[in-house]
Amino acid sequence: MKQETLSPVKYRETEDKTLLSVRDLRVWFELKRWGFLHAGFVRAVDGISFDLQKGQAITIVGESGSGKTTLLRTILGLAVPTGGEIIFGGRKLDFTKDSDVTWLRWQVGFVQQDPYGALAPFMTVYRILREPLIINKVKRGEHMPRIREALEEVRLTPVEDFLNKYPHMLSGGQQQRLVVARALILRPMLIVADEPVSMLDASVRVEILELMRKIQRDYDLSVIYITHDLSSVRYFSERVFVMYAAKLVEMTEVNEVISNPLHPYTQALLHSIPDPEPENLTQIRDVPAGEPPSLVHPPPGCRFHPRCPHIMTGLCDTEEPPAFEPCPGHLVECWLYKDGGLPEKR
Repeated sequence: MKQETLSPVKYRETEDKTLLSVRDLRVWFELKRWGFLHAGFVRAVDGISFDLQKGQAITIVGESGSGKTTLLRTILGLAVPTGGEIIFGGRKLDFTKDSDVTWLRWQVGFVQQDPYGALAPFMTVYRILREPLIINKVKRGEHMPRIREALEEVRLTPVEDFLNKYPHMLSGGQQQRLVVARALILRPMLIVADEPVSMLDASVRVEILELMRKIQRDYDLSVIYITHDLSSVRYFSERVFVMYAAKLVEMTEVNEVISNPLHPYTQALLHSIPDPEPENLTQIRDVPAGEPPSLVHPPPGCRFHPRCPHIMTGLCDTEEPPAFEPCPGHLVECWLYKDGGLPEKR
């Protein structure tokens, strides 16, 4: 009997092109001090909304502590939302129901940041890839064909040379390829990748990103790529969501965010990218000073205003900006664009 391919073809026959809808999502973690005394909340994700289309790759970029990983964990069903809703494949998820969470985890593959830490050191490659098939009650006769197909997709070939190896016998790049293979083994609709190349050698990073991009295009998968490095974004996704202090402050196409960054924080991220040109060695970079705000006691108004060089006192520090659209398809939460156009000076 001919085995089905990795591509979830049946799902893609539906007319609706939206795979994931996130609406006003909030994930707050309660702090406790001295027993049961209430000490507030960490607002890790605070009112985020976006849509992800089938077959689309998006990147969520921001510095450490901005809430990127918490957002990803919520989409994976590993964190329970405090408010808002997540609609996946037309199904509104209820995170209090085990059936919804189990179904979601079947549909979403996860590529972790640390490949060695993500793999059980006492399991062979064969056992690592077979484990999710056993847990999710995939027919025994499909195990080996799926394992072989996944290893071939990530170019761990000849397959027989890798089946009985342990993670410590693989290079860093091979370990990450194995993590990608495990994410594919259940034939998900969505792949989420949390900084998948940050712990790899520079020579291997491009290979892994190109591999994931090829798999995404070949099987029309949706991908959410989490990173703090804007320099790798242009090679992987169609849209970029810039996250700061638990908020999405800018959303647009990749080429647009690189050529025309609108939010002061996005501009700061681009300015912080290392420049390999020798003539720019002594160039002083215009990067805002200061640290991200506390997510327990976030500042009023725009959360970037304590560091913003363009702050408008009485507005930015008192009222939270809505999403403006100064250019078609380019959304930015910044009061500089309140009149609907681009300011003369930023």
